[in-house]
Amino acid sequence: MSRSPSTAGAWLFPALVAGQAALRLVELGVSARNERRTSGERAAASRYPLMVAAHCALFAAPLIEVRLRRRTRFDARWAGLLVATNALRWWVIATLGRRWNTRAIVPGDLTPATDGPYRFVRHPNYIAVALEFLSLPMAGGATISALALSLLDAAILFDRIREEERLLSRNQAWRRAFARRARLIPGIF
Repeated sequence: MSRSPSTAGAWLFPALVAGQAALRLVELGVSARNERRTSGERAAASRYPLMVAAHCALFAAPLIEVRLRRRTRFDARWAGLLVATNALRWWVIATLGRRWNTRAIVPGDLTPATDGPYRFVRHPNYIAVALEFLSLPMAGGATISALALSLLDAAILFDRIREEERLLSRNQAWRRAFARRARLIPGIF
């Protein structure tokens, strides 16, 4: 017996959210290990709790929205974008290795990463975050959550990127490596 799209969405979307949350916990473990090995200044440290709250909302708000609407649809195209987003994030993590962490700790002895996704843009991890905030809710048809959370994320990332670049630009090698590289989207930002 095959499931109707709405029945499939009723379990596929929560399963996707749970899987994404589990992946986030793995990332937090990697970050915590790396943070213990790193010393330096944290970018936008006072706003980190807001960022954590936004990420928690990313896993709760879409589920609440689709539950209140009493309909869940599962959109495989958005789920596919989420998978690609995760691939980008793990490419960033692999490229930065021990230097990657969620608190944006910028060490004084920074050696800038110019390979992997950093060949194309200065902040590929933030592209992944922005795409996740859009694609995860949209995979379940939670359009209000996608819009509201994406706007909140954009405000948080704007401030964080500005502060992170202020700290990074103290490093002459970073300034040379990224002077002509786009922040997020080549040719636009």
